Amino acid sequence: MGRVRVRLPGGLFARLFTVSLLVAVCAVAATAWIAVTGTTRAVRTQQGQSLAEDTRVYDALVGYAATHTGWEGVRGLVDDLAAQTGRPVTVTTQARVPLAGSAPKAGLPSHPTALVDPLRRDPVLSGGGPIDPRAVGPFRLSDEDRVRLRRTADRVARCLWDEGVTADVVTTPSGRSTIRPGRDGNILCDAPRLQKPLPSERLPLERLNELAARCLGREAGGGLKISADLSWTYHGPEPDDTAEDGSGRTAQECVTEARREQLAAHVCPPVLLFVGGNDSRGTVGLSPSTANTLRIAGAAALVLTAAATLTALAGRRLVRPLRALISAAEHPADVTVRVPVTTRDEIGRLSAAFNDLADRRESLERQRKSLVGDVAHELRTPLTNMRSWLEAGQDGLTPVNQDLIALLLEEAVLLQHVIDDLRDLAAADARSLVLHREPLAVGDLLEQVVAAHRGIARPAGVALRIEADGGLTACADRIRLRQVVGNLVSNAVRHTPRGGLVVVRARRQDGDLVIEVADSGTGIVPADLEHVFDRFWRADKSRSRQTGGSGLGLAIVRKLTEAQGGSVTAASTLGAGSVFTVRLPRS
Repeated sequence: MGRVRVRLPGGLFARLFTVSLLVAVCAVAATAWIAVTGTTRAVRTQQGQSLAEDTRVYDALVGYAATHTGWEGVRGLVDDLAAQTGRPVTVTTQARVPLAGSAPKAGLPSHPTALVDPLRRDPVLSGGGPIDPRAVGPFRLSDEDRVRLRRTADRVARCLWDEGVTADVVTTPSGRSTIRPGRDGNILCDAPRLQKPLPSERLPLERLNELAARCLGREAGGGLKISADLSWTYHGPEPDDTAEDGSGRTAQECVTEARREQLAAHVCPPVLLFVGGNDSRGTVGLSPSTANTLRIAGAAALVLTAAATLTALAGRRLVRPLRALISAAEHPADVTVRVPVTTRDEIGRLSAAFNDLADRRESLERQRKSLVGDVAHELRTPLTNMRSWLEAGQDGLTPVNQDLIALLLEEAVLLQHVIDDLRDLAAADARSLVLHREPLAVGDLLEQVVAAHRGIARPAGVALRIEADGGLTACADRIRLRQVVGNLVSNAVRHTPRGGLVVVRARRQDGDLVIEVADSGTGIVPADLEHVFDRFWRADKSRSRQTGGSGLGLAIVRKLTEAQGGSVTAASTLGAGSVFTVRLPRS
């Protein structure tokens, strides 16, 4: 029957082409959307940055105004602020007469950025109360008063901490130290002492109370008392805020107004602030015009055309080696085809892997055929001998006696040996080999192996010797390890001439158990070393089973060693002998 080829409804090229076009369309749409929204976001971000810069400039100038009585020395500060923000900063009087900064060539804007007045702060560009706390005027303490009050505050704070009350010392711009957070009515640790005015504060504080009382007395009357830390308490009826003439004021308003009247002579007069590039009043949005829309559409069409062309070229180049792989894979199992490797990308590596798989397939097929022939040859020899002797006995050509029986038994043992070796190899290949690990003395095991092989070593004139570290132990399968060492010793005796020596060594190296079987035989040709562990392989192709073994001993050694997590290697010097090394890990 011929192979039925099933073709998918959508080829790889068609799907790649469709997906690429969809990606291009989405990319164009996303790019246009990102361009519009990104520009809008950038403009809004720039506006936010401008507002932050305006706030910084405004705060610096308000701080200057709160600590000076005139604007004569503000030019250096304005120049520094302009350099820091990268924008022109101009300060003018309320009549727009420049005081400092560089006015733009086109003239000042119609609206100033802000009015700089430490007694009436801009609620947008500053937080907190209407009066800048840096404006302290006559309440600024001397250095001596600052130190003395700070010591008192530290002492009170430590006392409150000892009483289990959380308290921190805070120094105001005037130099007065207070406890935060405050506690109403707290009489612990003499805390109310911090609220008492110092001698230098009494006159300004009396003046402030007079101004506030005059404000309330003129409007509503009542008692108002302002403390040294500028906190206040009110005693008496609440002021009437609902007077028909609309002039009613609260106590807080009167305190604020009194402070403004007292501080007016200690701060700079109000000025106008102009910061270039400022337009944070509105929100900017982008709406593409008809011309821009046509440009975007033309660019999108150009991108789609280019994407389609490049996708078609790349798709055909991509699909060509895949079609070659499909054609090679559809050949019959007994025909192996190679595909050309035309690229170095994933498809090129896939083609190389396919060719490597084909090579291994051919190699495995050759090994399979060789194994079948070798097994048939190894089984045919003893069976042919047994049949020949049995036929001779049946025909009366050879007497049926003990000699014939012994000869037939020897051939049966050889046959059983080949079958057992093949069974061990099959179990190891199938990973069904059962291992019984147990602690064992390595020296005793080597003694048993050497003793078992002295019967074949003495007639061959080969000496056996053991060199093992004392007390060496291992955790391994005793029977399989004896089989490994026994096969190596048997192989060494067989390849060592009369008068030679076979040495079995054992030691611990880097935590691993290392067993070496060294002989003084003829050695192995370097080109043959990589084949010594192959099945049914013999260096001398003319050697028979009686002189060269079954050809499975070293293959079994490798499989049994690997089954126990170890490895086996061979090294040889032609004419000087060979060394086979077995390494088993501690675990």
